[in-house]
Amino acid sequence: MKTLKELYEQIMEKELELDNYALDCLLHPKKYAPVIAADKCKDACGKDSACQSSCAFGAIEKTEGRIHIDPQKCCGCGECITACKVGNLIENKEIYPVLKELSEQKGEVYALIAPAFTGQFGNEATPGRLRTAFKQLGFHGMVEVAVFADILTLKEALEFEHHVNKQGDFQLTSCCCPVWIAMIRKIYRDLVPHVPGAVSPMIAAGRVVKKLHPNAVTVFIGPCMAKKKEAKEPDIADAVDYVLTFQEVKEIFEAAEIHPEELEEDNREHSSRAGRIYARTTGVSEAVKATVEQLAPDKKIKVEPKQADGAKACKTLIEQIKNGEIEGNFFEGMACNGGCVGGPKAVISNEEGRAAVNAYGDAAEYKTPLENPFVKELLERLGFTNILDFVENSDLLTRDFG
Repeated sequence: MKTLKELYEQIMEKELELDNYALDCLLHPKKYAPVIAADKCKDACGKDSACQSSCAFGAIEKTEGRIHIDPQKCCGCGECITACKVGNLIENKEIYPVLKELSEQKGEVYALIAPAFTGQFGNEATPGRLRTAFKQLGFHGMVEVAVFADILTLKEALEFEHHVNKQGDFQLTSCCCPVWIAMIRKIYRDLVPHVPGAVSPMIAAGRVVKKLHPNAVTVFIGPCMAKKKEAKEPDIADAVDYVLTFQEVKEIFEAAEIHPEELEEDNREHSSRAGRIYARTTGVSEAVKATVEQLAPDKKIKVEPKQADGAKACKTLIEQIKNGEIEGNFFEGMACNGGCVGGPKAVISNEEGRAAVNAYGDAAEYKTPLENPFVKELLERLGFTNILDFVENSDLLTRDFG
């Protein structure tokens, strides 16, 4: 295996052809939007730019022919990169500062891996082998964010039990998708009261790891570019230090000559089926519905979920909710087709990802967070006597969407 210094230099060589602006973005990602436009992106598309028309948030501006992306408006969904006809828009990678953290080892660096990870690095790259691979890179450990999806499932289930009590009441999930939440907060603000004031599983994972390990450096790893923007939002920026995509991690593994599928197992699986299936469309709804049924089996108003699959479908669903044109009381939006497994920086297709997530979910020993003993163990380490006390009273899980 190559040293981290050799690895850094090898990956850097691939980027030296970038213009100065793009290179600075890659070296100092926290200063910029999740999507960056190279200096050469000027008048490439004429009057009408495909990237501008693809952006639901009005984050892309053209001044004197030069494309500029407003970091305050950009949510990082990646739609503009897909729409770009000439390939001048790129993701804002965070490989370089992460490698720097790993080489300097000033703190314990933890990999927080998204529930969509199964199958992304090959069918034989089991969770235990991936944990070994990250340790070989210099990470102190790997944490499955699905455990925190478990905990947020219970929080959403409790919110439903408390607030959806009659016909016409409804709840918008707040758990997973930062693009869905950005759409509600920035475009449909009148629906914010129907969103539980909860952080995402990524933020919960980062906060809990830092609570238990004050010297920790947290690196979230997933298929989503929008997580790069979410991690920088001022009220939750305390949780996650860096965000890498699956494609970035694959690039690092290849450069470091690490083959996860060939490594020894380091088995410590802690998540239930509920947390694992968050990675695909309908997963959040299924998890919350199953947990509400366990939590309040006599509740008269049952969970009636409706889902939106893809950014356009999210806008359509919200419009239908506003106009009273759709039945249901629990609404889930995923901006990527197929859910997180269809994220722009996934390595495998969303069909393959969904199948892998389903298999991993079905293999879980526990079905819901209420059955998961590791959740109880984790909360005891945080000083809480039971999971309900943690979910209802811990500021680690809450945020204000106002």
